[in-house]
Amino acid sequence: MFFGISAGLLIGLLALPVLRTAKPALHAQYWWAIVPLFLIATPLGLYIAYLIGRKISVVWQIGKFGVIGVLNTLVDWGVLAVLFAVGPCWFGVGTEQALVAMGAATITVYTIYKAISFIIANINSYYWNKSWTFARSLAQKTKAEFLQFFAVSLVGFLLNVGIASYVFKAIDPVTNMNVDQWGLVGAAIGSIVGLAWNFLGYKFIVFKETIVA
Repeated sequence: MFFGISAGLLIGLLALPVLRTAKPALHAQYWWAIVPLFLIATPLGLYIAYLIGRKISVVWQIGKFGVIGVLNTLVDWGVLAVLFAVGPCWFGVGTEQALVAMGAATITVYTIYKAISFIIANINSYYWNKSWTFARSLAQKTKAEFLQFFAVSLVGFLLNVGIASYVFKAIDPVTNMNVDQWGLVGAAIGSIVGLAWNFLGYKFIVFKETIVA
């Protein structure tokens, strides 16, 4: 329950800058309800997953991974939204500014921002998934496990950042979306693919010896 409440609080807090970037009008109207909503919905959803998991054990594990996935996604998007906001005034660069051109491919400031946000979210992911989702003690750590986690995360990183950057750069924004909003759409698509890969990689490679209670 503690983890569920803590995750709900963090999800609610991190959802605020994301909502402010994606839907400013909605944020202005409902910002006060976001944190209470997730404080209630997250533990409730986990309790339902726990009840179902008593019959089908993997459902409980998927439920926990789903909550951490949402949390990590919002860490990713939240950091990205903050970088969007502070980048022009702190670093003097726009989101679309090209840094390195490699043939047809171009590394933009957005790609760097997305890489930073993903790395921070990935560090958060390791500790939550190790200590809660896959029920491993933090003392149970080996060099091989770290290397496996790094390898799985690296593939997830390439999928997440690569797909997000492709959507942002190669596909025209949907009508009425500004550049920052379209950047979050790219992040969403990259995150979905990355989350699917990470669950399979963590379950069957990194934490494969875990016995789920």
